[in-house]
Amino acid sequence: MVVNDENSDKALELFLKIGLDERTARNTIANNKVTANLTAVIHEAALTNGCERTIGNLIYTVATKYPANALVHRPVLLEYVVSSKIKTPAQLEAAFSFFTNVASENFEKKEFEEACGVGVEVSLEEITQTVDEIFEENKSVILERRYRTNVGELLGSVRKKHPWADSKIAKKLVDEKMYELLGERTAADDEKPSKKKEKKEEPAKVDKKPAVDETPEQPSEEELNPFSIFPAPEDNIKVHTEVFFSNGSVLRCCNTRETLDKHLKVTGGRVFTRFPPEPNGYLHIGHAKAMFVDFGLAKERGGCCYLRYDDTNPEAEKKEYINHIEEIVQWMGWEPFKITYTSDYFQDLYELAVKLIQKGHAYVDHQTPEEIKEYREKKMNSPWRDRPMAESLKLFDDMKNGLIEEGKATLRMKQDMQSDNFNMYDLIAYRIKFTPHPHAGDKWCIYPSYDYAHCIVDSLENITHSLCTLEFETRRASYYWLLHALELYQPYVWEYSRLNVTNTVMSKRKLNYIVTNKYVDGWDDPRLMTLAGLRRRGVTSTAINAFVRGIGITRSDCSVIRLDRLEHHIREELNKTAPRVLVVLHPLKVVITNLESDSLMDLDAKKWPDAQANDTSSFYKVPFSSVVYIERSDFRMKDSKDYYGLAPGKSALLRYAFPIKCTDVILADDNETVLEIRAEYDPSKKSKPKGVLHWVAEPSPGVDPLKVEVRLFDRLFNSENPAELDDWLADLNPNSKVVIPTAFAVPALANAAVGDTFQFERLGYFTVDKDSTAEKLVFNRTVTLKDTYGKGGK
Repeated sequence: MVVNDENSDKALELFLKIGLDERTARNTIANNKVTANLTAVIHEAALTNGCERTIGNLIYTVATKYPANALVHRPVLLEYVVSSKIKTPAQLEAAFSFFTNVASENFEKKEFEEACGVGVEVSLEEITQTVDEIFEENKSVILERRYRTNVGELLGSVRKKHPWADSKIAKKLVDEKMYELLGERTAADDEKPSKKKEKKEEPAKVDKKPAVDETPEQPSEEELNPFSIFPAPEDNIKVHTEVFFSNGSVLRCCNTRETLDKHLKVTGGRVFTRFPPEPNGYLHIGHAKAMFVDFGLAKERGGCCYLRYDDTNPEAEKKEYINHIEEIVQWMGWEPFKITYTSDYFQDLYELAVKLIQKGHAYVDHQTPEEIKEYREKKMNSPWRDRPMAESLKLFDDMKNGLIEEGKATLRMKQDMQSDNFNMYDLIAYRIKFTPHPHAGDKWCIYPSYDYAHCIVDSLENITHSLCTLEFETRRASYYWLLHALELYQPYVWEYSRLNVTNTVMSKRKLNYIVTNKYVDGWDDPRLMTLAGLRRRGVTSTAINAFVRGIGITRSDCSVIRLDRLEHHIREELNKTAPRVLVVLHPLKVVITNLESDSLMDLDAKKWPDAQANDTSSFYKVPFSSVVYIERSDFRMKDSKDYYGLAPGKSALLRYAFPIKCTDVILADDNETVLEIRAEYDPSKKSKPKGVLHWVAEPSPGVDPLKVEVRLFDRLFNSENPAELDDWLADLNPNSKVVIPTAFAVPALANAAVGDTFQFERLGYFTVDKDSTAEKLVFNRTVTLKDTYGKGGK
């Protein structure tokens, strides 16, 4: 990698933002490998807008010292650093040591946190007591050597007892104790010891640390890539899953060379993945992560990704959902290799079920759902488990032909009812449903289960990497058991942590409940974390993908991602793409008494903060007249030192216009409510008030400004994790949607179209809603201007 001057300037700016001093930042830029690695880590930690210096220093250490054999876990460590759960160099070094030993294997969160002292707080009193004890033990030596005492050894003793103590506090206490014991440093303390003395004394122990540029080799591009953890298709001949049976036998799952070669011949050695949503609702932000993993891996490896509808339950599926999924996948920026349906394979699945019965691995069962549950809890076999194969074949044929009532029979896989894995308790493969299918029509009255169909269709489509979230991990045994029993090609299965976000619910069941019971205004309500809702709110697909990429695709399933982390990515994107405009939400009339009532000026306002004067496209016109409107919250009857708005006798600057000074206030009959303000403007602009206000003026005398409706959206639930509450509906935020029916806007907004996004100066980012009409525009608040993510969000 060669860093040119432009890239150097960008890198320097980025490194200074995270708190590096200029010398260190410039030294870093001189080393291309360190520059590339640090830049990647900053983006991975979503800190491109900067952070506190203490966090930045830790980020720098991660970039230069993180073990290359455990890159899969680096996003997890960065979450701990950014959230200040790991906040000292000692904790970070412990994390490096832990991950060096773990490498790319899974690890227990509890073990990691114990190894790194996460949550351990060492009090000032504890450190003080330890320092006192160490000085008491070494008092005679310290009095003899005085200020030639090796302070590093004393601090090492403190660290030995309190490895997670704040080293700065420990150093301060040791220095204070030295002064307390020895008093002021004397000239004799600064004299060099004689050679004779030097020989008797032990040499000082110095921890030799590498200079800034002496860094580990920069990881390769592949190692920095989040998809590098996945094996190549030609490597799928290794045993990567073992299924343990209650009789002591073990199934070691892998493909034969013959099976793999046949598969590779069909695929040409390319990666094949699939994104398999069930069309029973609208996709949410958790599906955005699944898309990123499935489509992203295929794209990175030059392969193919199917969009496959997992349509095995005809009662829950609707054409509306199918159309939505296809459209939203494209909006997210992904292009399916092919669109398929599990129902496309119903005939194949049926024939393989017959084969499964013939091989003695399935049987027709007549237990009720309640009986099945009871027998599973007791690990008991069904009384029909050992019925003759011919009998099961006949009954399964009757099921297919509609000769058995719904609920009177199922086809179950003969797995292991005594297993320690409940997902091996003879799972149902087929059930009877006399319901037409949205895609397959009325051809079938038996439908395969997810557990039966999913793995088989993966195999039939020659999927190389079957990727899913961690709650499916216990199903891996059943997945491979079935493919082994049918002698089918076996994809590589890998589970990753699901995406959970604070202050919302992600369960389709809960989402469906609040939609159908009208707690929200449909699946695309801007308060929901559905992708349709986020889009309507004004969130871009690129911001969502950046958020997902920043989280990573590790197996760490230990946290709920704070909503402000998503909002951080939204702001970062909209700050670059949303032009600025002036809108007043709660107008308060200001009459400028020293400007003629029929006077009208057209002033230039900036669309972008860095607009160049010679670039006319970066400006828009705003009218300035004798009647302007400011935010009601920008006026007070009583002034104070920390207040920069308007008050009687006080001045404020109208952005892009002139300073104005309040000369009079018109009150209502209650003598409290402010009806109108009288003010004078300073056409010379000589006065320099500190406060800057946004405003909107009458476009012509007696004519109100452009009226728009503004909807202010906030978190849908008050609690961070409402799904854990028994009465989760009671946690709904009653103020999650506030409608302002008549806000005032500048004329430049009159031609805004649905989906256009703007920054309302001082207020936030807003997008034009689909409810807008020719008579009135409606704006949804996408996100406020304030970013809290850098203050501890994870």
